[in-house]
Amino acid sequence: MYKGNNKKQIRQIMLIFHYLCNMNAFIKLTEVVPRVPDVAFASPFSFTMNKGDVWTFYGPNGSGKTLLSEVISGRYGVARGSIEYPFMDEERAKTTAFVYPRQFIKTIHFQSTYSFSDFRDAYYQQRFNVYEVDWYPTVQEILQPCTDSNWLGWVIEVFRLTPLLSHRLITLSSGQLRRLLIAKALLEKPRMMVFDNPFIGLDEETRLLMEDVFALIAKQGTQLLFLVADGRDVPACSTHLLHIENCVPLYAGKVGDYTIPPVEASALPGKFSFDFASMEDDDYQHAVNMQQVCIQYEGIVFQPDITWRINKGEKWALLGPNGSGKSTLLSYIFADNPQAYSLPIWLFDRKRGSGESIWDIKKRIGYTSSEMHLYYRENVPCLKVVQSGFFDSVGLYKTCSQEQTERALLLMQEMGIEALAQKPFLRVSAGEQRMVLFARALIKNPQLLILDEPFHGMDVRNKQKCLKMIERFGAQNNKCLIFVTHYKNEIPACVQHVYTLQEPPFLQQKA
Repeated sequence: MYKGNNKKQIRQIMLIFHYLCNMNAFIKLTEVVPRVPDVAFASPFSFTMNKGDVWTFYGPNGSGKTLLSEVISGRYGVARGSIEYPFMDEERAKTTAFVYPRQFIKTIHFQSTYSFSDFRDAYYQQRFNVYEVDWYPTVQEILQPCTDSNWLGWVIEVFRLTPLLSHRLITLSSGQLRRLLIAKALLEKPRMMVFDNPFIGLDEETRLLMEDVFALIAKQGTQLLFLVADGRDVPACSTHLLHIENCVPLYAGKVGDYTIPPVEASALPGKFSFDFASMEDDDYQHAVNMQQVCIQYEGIVFQPDITWRINKGEKWALLGPNGSGKSTLLSYIFADNPQAYSLPIWLFDRKRGSGESIWDIKKRIGYTSSEMHLYYRENVPCLKVVQSGFFDSVGLYKTCSQEQTERALLLMQEMGIEALAQKPFLRVSAGEQRMVLFARALIKNPQLLILDEPFHGMDVRNKQKCLKMIERFGAQNNKCLIFVTHYKNEIPACVQHVYTLQEPPFLQQKA
C-alpha cells in the first residue's frame, strides 16, 4: 500500500505517462457525444489528430462532417466524453489568461464572408450600385491590420493579391473573395485551419494555386483539416481521410489505404413535370441581345466589348476565370445592376430602360448563384424559400396558392429534399441550402434559367440530380438556359453554345 508522499509520486508518474502517450497528439476526442439539439451521432465518437497530419473529412451533404469539425474547433460542447487539446498546453504556458480552442483554430467556410462586418448589412443588389461601393474597404485595407510586413508581403505574393489591392471588398468575385478570406485568416498565424469545401468558387488555375498554397501552409507547421462533399475534391496534401455518412464514421486512416466507393446514380421519381404554362407572354425572338457592352467598375475595364445574342430556345454555357466579369454580366440580364439602363441591352426584345420594371424582367427568369446564396439570410422553412421563387423575392412575403404549394412540395420530393421542407433554411448544411435555392430557380418553369455555378458544395449524388433536372428543363424547345461553371465536365448535355470571357488585362499582372 502506498502512503504519504507516494500518492504524490504516483500522480506525477501518471501525468508524465499521460503526456508521453499524447506528446504527438494535436487534438484527441474520446467517446464524444456532441451537445447539439436535434442532431445525434449513432454512437460516441473517438478520434485523434496527430501533429503534422493533414485530415480530410469526406461525406455527402448533411453527413455530419461540418458538425464534427465544429465540435473539434470548440464551437459546440460535448454531452459525454472529452476533448483534449495538447497543443494548447504550450499556449497556456505563455499567458495567465483563459485560453480556448477557437482562439487558435480558424474555420473558412462559405458563410465566412460575414467575418467581414461590412457584409452583414449589405443587400443583394448593393455590389452593383456604383454610388454605394465607396463605403466598402479595399483589399489593402482589409489586410492592413497585419503589422508583420514580411509576413504580409509573403501572403500577398503567394495568394496573388497584388492586382486586387486597390479593389473594394464588395466588388470582388466569389473566387477572389475566397482567396482573400484564406489570406486574412493566415495572417493571424493560427495553429490550425479548417477549410469547408476548399475549392468552392475557384477556377482551374486558382485551384492549382491553392493546392500549392495548402502544401506550403502545412509545411510551415499549421495544422490543416478539409471538409469535402465530393471525393474528387480531396486536396493532394491530405495524409489522412475520415469517411462519414449519417453521423457514422465508415473509415478513418491514411488516404492511400482507402478508396472512396463510387456513388451510384439515383433515378428521379419523375412525378414533377415542366409541362405547364409558365408565362402568358411567350412571344419573343431573343431572350438576350447585347451590342458592344463594356463591363467596368470605378474606371477599371473588365470586358471592353461584349456582343452576345441568345435566341429563343438556345442553351448556353458561360465560361471565364475568376474576376472576368461573369456575375456582373449576369446582373445586367437579371435586372440587378442599375448600369444596365444606359447600356445597349435588349431583354426579350425590349430595350432596357424603356419603361419596364425590374419585376417585369425577373418574372421571366429563374436564377441562382453564389451571390444569391450569400445574401439569402432569411431563416424561414426551406419550403418557403422554394416558394419565394414564384415571386422572385428574397424571403416569402405573399401567400402561395394551394397549387403553388403542392408544386413546390412535389419539386422538393423530386429532388430528394422533401425532408427539409419545414427545417429552417439557415440550420441545414450549405450543400442542402444550394439544393433548395436550385429548386427555387426552377419552380416557375421560367423562360430563361440562369444557373451561376449551381453545384457549389453539393455532393456527387445531388449534382447528378440537378443535372437531370436541367436536362428535363432543357428538353423544352422554347426555353433558354445560361449555365456558368469553371469545369467543362459539369456542362449539361443540352447546352449547344459556349460564350467565354477572357481574363482582364489587369489580372494578368501576376504577383
